[in-house]
Amino acid sequence: MNKTILMAVLLLSLGLIKPALSTEIESAFGFADTVQHLQQALDAKGMTTFARIDHAKGAEKVGLELHPTELVIFGNPKVGTLLMQCDQHIGLRLPLKMLIREDAQGKVWLSYDEPAEMFGYLTGDKCQSVVNKVSHAMASFARAATTTGH
Repeated sequence: MNKTILMAVLLLSLGLIKPALSTEIESAFGFADTVQHLQQALDAKGMTTFARIDHAKGAEKVGLELHPTELVIFGNPKVGTLLMQCDQHIGLRLPLKMLIREDAQGKVWLSYDEPAEMFGYLTGDKCQSVVNKVSHAMASFARAATTTGH
C-alpha cells in the first residue's frame, strides 16, 4: 500500500482530518438556540423529524460526560423515495441528519454530510435534479440554524 494512502487512513482514523463529504458551520447562537432554529426551519419546510438524539444525555446515563451534542434525524418521504428510486441503497443514508455540538471552548457547530457527495454518483437528469434540491435544502437549513438574518 502506498505511503500516502496509509497516512490518510491513519489521519482519518485518529480524527485529525475529516472526510470531504462533511460540512461544518460555526453557529452564531448558543447550543439550545441552534437546535431550536434548526427545528423551526425543518418545520417551516414540512420536514418530518423522525428523532432527536441527545448524545450528552446518553453519556450522562452511563456516568460519562460529553459536551452538548444532539443529532437531528429528518426527511421528506416524497423526496427520499425519489432518491431511492434512483438507487435503493441510498436508504442506508436516509433519513438525513444534522449534528449540533458544543466544543470545549463553548463554540457551537452544525455538521452534516453533503448530499452532492453522498449521492453525486447518480446518473440521469431526474436523479441529479433531486440531489441538487436536497443539497440546496440542507444548506438552507444550516444557514437558518446558524446565522442571523437568514
